[in-house]
Amino acid sequence: MFESEKTNRVRGQAFLDAYVSGRVIDIGSGRDLVVPDAEPFDLDHGDANRIDEVRDVEGYDCVHASHCLEHMRDPVDAIGRWWRLVKPGGYLIVVVPDETLYEQGVWPSRFNPDHKTTFRLNTDETWSPCSHDLGQLAEGLPGGEVVSAELQDQGYDYDLMRLEPETVSTKAFRELYLTQFNYLVHQASLPLEVADGINRFFFSLGTTIDQTYGPALAQLQIVVRKNNGG
Repeated sequence: MFESEKTNRVRGQAFLDAYVSGRVIDIGSGRDLVVPDAEPFDLDHGDANRIDEVRDVEGYDCVHASHCLEHMRDPVDAIGRWWRLVKPGGYLIVVVPDETLYEQGVWPSRFNPDHKTTFRLNTDETWSPCSHDLGQLAEGLPGGEVVSAELQDQGYDYDLMRLEPETVSTKAFRELYLTQFNYLVHQASLPLEVADGINRFFFSLGTTIDQTYGPALAQLQIVVRKNNGG
């Protein structure tokens, strides 16, 4: 829910000025462009798995993708194609859910059935059967220099993480919870502070909750610069 807006509060203006300027394309942006003048690229514009076939190779100062790579059929191939769009001297910025904070140890995803893979950062340890290390993906980009790779968990309450299996009743509460949230999000009538309160109420009922519906972040971010020889 408005992940770029929430992430930009953490990034600050200096980050945007340094890395998200010039000609920017925002892959999977929806209604939440990373900066107002970014070029959106979403389902209406084509297949992000093959974006290099329909957008300018080495044509962008910044290629930004927030919560999109986990939806790609082949994330290794997809991030390589996104990288092709970056000008020498430009930046690729990718944000994905942290597999443990978001999925909470369960696969397939209970919160987004379209997720096709999970991500971790700079570790071989994983519970997921389809995990990728975002740091390793970044380091494998030809001519790339990793500027930063970080976990962003601002606002995340670790006491509200629920790793134990669901019961029949708690699963039913979760399905009700997600139905209500998705309706309110679609209506664009859910302040983040209210969402946080709803999260805590359903957690008290034994529900496994998605804190990112509220103000919390549960994600990984990489920034990679393409060197002039890349």
